[in-house]
Amino acid sequence: MADSGETEGPGKKDDIERARKEGKELTKEEKQRLRKEKKHKKSKEKRDDKASQDSEKEKKPDSSASPASPQPPTQPTTQKAPSAVPAPVPVPASEAPAPADKPAKSKAELKAERRARQEAERASKQGKKGEPGQQAATAKPKAPPNELQPVVKRLPEHVQVDNPEVLKKLAKKLERQQTPENNAATKIPLRSDYGYKVSLFSHLHQYSRKAPLTQQLGIPSTVIHPAIVRLGLQYSQGIVAGSNARSVALLHAFKQVIRDYTTPPNEELSRDLVNKLKPYISFLNQCRPLSASMGNAIKYIKKEISNIPSQCKEEEAKSKLLNCIECYINEKIILAAKAIAKSSIEKISDGDVILVYGCSSLVNHILCEAFEKNRKFRVIVVDSRPRLEGREALRRLVQRGISCTYVLISAVSYILPEVSKVFLGAHALLANGYVMSRVGTSQIALVAKAFNVPVLVCCETYKFCERVQTDSFVSNELDDPDDLIVTRSGKTQLEHWQEVPSLGLLNLVYDVTPPDFVDLVITDLGMIPCTSVPVVLRVKNVDQ
Repeated sequence: MADSGETEGPGKKDDIERARKEGKELTKEEKQRLRKEKKHKKSKEKRDDKASQDSEKEKKPDSSASPASPQPPTQPTTQKAPSAVPAPVPVPASEAPAPADKPAKSKAELKAERRARQEAERASKQGKKGEPGQQAATAKPKAPPNELQPVVKRLPEHVQVDNPEVLKKLAKKLERQQTPENNAATKIPLRSDYGYKVSLFSHLHQYSRKAPLTQQLGIPSTVIHPAIVRLGLQYSQGIVAGSNARSVALLHAFKQVIRDYTTPPNEELSRDLVNKLKPYISFLNQCRPLSASMGNAIKYIKKEISNIPSQCKEEEAKSKLLNCIECYINEKIILAAKAIAKSSIEKISDGDVILVYGCSSLVNHILCEAFEKNRKFRVIVVDSRPRLEGREALRRLVQRGISCTYVLISAVSYILPEVSKVFLGAHALLANGYVMSRVGTSQIALVAKAFNVPVLVCCETYKFCERVQTDSFVSNELDDPDDLIVTRSGKTQLEHWQEVPSLGLLNLVYDVTPPDFVDLVITDLGMIPCTSVPVVLRVKNVDQ
């Protein structure tokens, strides 16, 4: 390659030189030949220079290596020579000169080598120093707290009932939450499941109302506050039902606990009160699994307790906590319902036929407010077994004088052609936009979508949950299977269902509705689509 210009013949070279002297324009081929010749000359010169440098370097180590060779002990001068003469420095591979027969490296390659050398030197310096500050500086910078980061959350322990190891952990956790006295009467027992469970839902608890947890408790000597015991019984018997009613009842029970609380000696209120609430929450969770809204309320109370300064007096701290709980009830539930009703009334026109499902306290409040504003509309109340909550909604609406029709969920497809809007309540709004509500809600939303009827979900922002769920299997609640037993004309078909080994009764409480079936979510912040739930959660986290 280096002599390719010479093999082209001396005649061509002479012609090119003559043309240049005469001032004639050269052709493209002639110009390319000239460039090649110049490159070959430069590369030859570089190779010659590098070869001369290599020969000089080789001579130097040879001359300096002779005194370093082992000598007999009788010659002291030769032993001192190595300390006086520096040892040859090993040349890195990147700095090693290229042999004469290899082509020269380009500028880009030389730059890349230089950068690699610099990075290696920096890494070696940091490794020698080993300072924690420098290691922290090289670590990945943390994202600001206001940005939502993807968090992989483990399934909670109370939803892994089919795992015996998890059940053992849960029993130990309940024991740890008790008082130092190890009396059997002071411990909260682990509530046992009832009946045969469908395999898909074997990881969930299934309790019987006939065997409440309080039967296994020694009430006089228990560590549970009487207000909490009463609330737990009301939850398990279904006397207090509905997300809002359960949350309000919980907050009022905690207010009673705080009023009766006294700080033990050598303890801080902010720490001791949180520990005091832990067995209460475990007890309520065993009576009936906590709802998403109750979980958010408990987080709020714990945060307010931990924010109390240690120098604050007990009575002052208790009054602050009671005011915080009262403000939470007023702002998050009562005033939120009024704001949602104000926005929802704008969507109700004269002559509308509105379909509602079950008994949502918020939806009932909206319809009553709209009726008081002289809106002319008719309501169709859809209900389903086994709870038949729609009867209570029907009673409340008829008392106000609203025209109502009552049907079961099996007749939804027949009644929907005359419906203009569907108003639904919600148990929780999940972070991926799915709506968790009373079982049957997703069926109504699906049929309404098929009939092109708009579906409006009314939900307060304190029910927004950071959990992500796309089905009703992973996290749900199983109600008492005996509720499905019905006596008709003196006959009970499923009376002895437990004696049949292959028969299992499934009484699901909630289902999950995809955001595709929901046209609008009306909240206390305004009207938003389901996809805006993560934005609301982010704003709430920043505010807190």
